[in-house]
Parts: sequence; C-alpha cells; structure tokens
Amino acid sequence: MDIRTVGVVGAGQMGNGIAHVFALAGYDVVMTDVSRDALDRAIATITRNMDRQVSRGTVSATDRDAAMGRIGTTLALAELGQSDLVIEAATEKEAIKQKIFDDLLPHLKPETILTSNTSSISITRLAARTDRPEKFMGFHFMNPVPVMQLVELIRGIATDKPTFDACLAVVERLGKTASSSEDFPAFIVNRILMPMINEAIYTLYEGVGSVQSIDTSLKLGANHPMGPLELADFIGLDTCLAIMNVLHDGLADTKYRPCPLLTKYVEAGWLGRKTQRGFYDYRGDVPVPTR
Repeated sequence: MDIRTVGVVGAGQMGNGIAHVFALAGYDVVMTDVSRDALDRAIATITRNMDRQVSRGTVSATDRDAAMGRIGTTLALAELGQSDLVIEAATEKEAIKQKIFDDLLPHLKPETILTSNTSSISITRLAARTDRPEKFMGFHFMNPVPVMQLVELIRGIATDKPTFDACLAVVERLGKTASSSEDFPAFIVNRILMPMINEAIYTLYEGVGSVQSIDTSLKLGANHPMGPLELADFIGLDTCLAIMNVLHDGLADTKYRPCPLLTKYVEAGWLGRKTQRGFYDYRGDVPVPTR
C-alpha cells in the first residue's frame, strides 16, 4: 500500500513528535486531540523543535516551511478517516485507546492501516476489538521522537505481512531503524528498561542510595546518558507505573511488582518533568532531588 496521508491521534509529547517526523519526511499529516489548546501547544512545540533543527543545520528553512505546511489539526476524530495510516498516540490507558478505535472505525477507509504507539499494551487485544485485526499493529516510537532512531514494530497474532511491510517501509522513509518485537507485555525496550528503573526506585526506597548517588552511579559507572531516576522523570512516573502494572499483570511474576514509592509519587501527582516534581523538583533554575 502506498501511504501518503497519516492521521495522528493525540497531540501530547509523543503525538507532536510523530507528526513532526512524518511531515519532514513528506507525508501529509492530520493531528487530532480533544483540546484545541493541546493542538495549539503541539504546533508551537513542533515549530520550536524544527527551528532548532534549522539553527543546527540539520534541516533547511525551506524544508521546515514545507513540513509545517503539511500538518493540519482538527478536533473531529472522524476527519482522520480518510488517512492511509492512523497512529494512535493517546495516554497509556487501554480503555481510552479502545474508545478511540471504536469511535474512529465507522469513518475509516477499508484499506486504512491502524496502529498504536502503545509502549506496553497487547496489540492482539487492541486489534481484536476492531474490524481489521489483519491491518492493525504496534508502531512504538521512542521519546523524543525527532531525536531517537528506533521504532519498535509489533505484530499482533492476526497482523498480515503486507501491513508489516508497509509500516517497515514507512520507518525506512522516516530515516529511522525498525526492530521487530513479538506481542508480549512491554515488547523489547520497556521489558528491559522499566524493570531497571523500577529497581532503581527500590534502591532509593530501601535507603541503599540517594537520588543523586543512584543517578551518578549509573551515569558514570554504566555510561548511561541519564540516570534511571532522571529518566523516569523524563518519561513520566505515571507512564512508568502503567508499564510496570502491564508487566506485573501480564507475566504474573513478582519481579515486576511496581515499587510502592513509585505508586506513592504517582498518587501525589508528582509525575516528573511534566508536573515540575518527581524524583527531582524542577521549579527552580536547577533540578533538586526530592528525597
């Protein structure tokens, strides 16, 4: 299938990044959200990020202007129905994703490929609720999308080869690298990454080390670009907790039990950078550990 038009559901951190890279690669993009403010913020973010690329010489001003001209926004989910490819990038809650697909299905072309940017939820289960499980798959971008080179492609049990091949061709056109994962909880990246982050939180919870010492140890001792607690704040502690719950529920192994301290931070609304407080307090000029 020749994919030319792309619909993106969700204008948050992942959605605006996905729209950004698709528009730069020459696709016509329509982005939707339930909030006009969210859409306006997304366009402002994309503009700012593309301007940064121009200033660094990685994108020309002409290409930036053409890409911005290819991005449209709408509050009407139905307007994505004529897209060749739809990427759902809403919050990591299965009920919300299912409702989006239920509302979108009546408006889709028969040949439209449906995908989810989920970082952990069963692709097979999401696909089974649609009228096209063979044209449904996981399309998991890493954050921040314009910078990170990897895309996880996840086939559900019913996903057919033409659908996978079409999505693989899209990843290549985006200039990114695809990794193929089987449809098991959290796929590859988060199956490995989230338990590491969760273990770092347990290390803090049990008093083995402070926020600063844990992050410094992994940055200097394992050559990680960010410490695990700093990374958790960047991802969002609510997302980390959601993925750990998917792993714990889906694999029924106590080694995936979310740390109680992670749960407590989420209950407090301290979700990391997006709320200005998590394992660090970001309200001042320099982030300060909260424990």
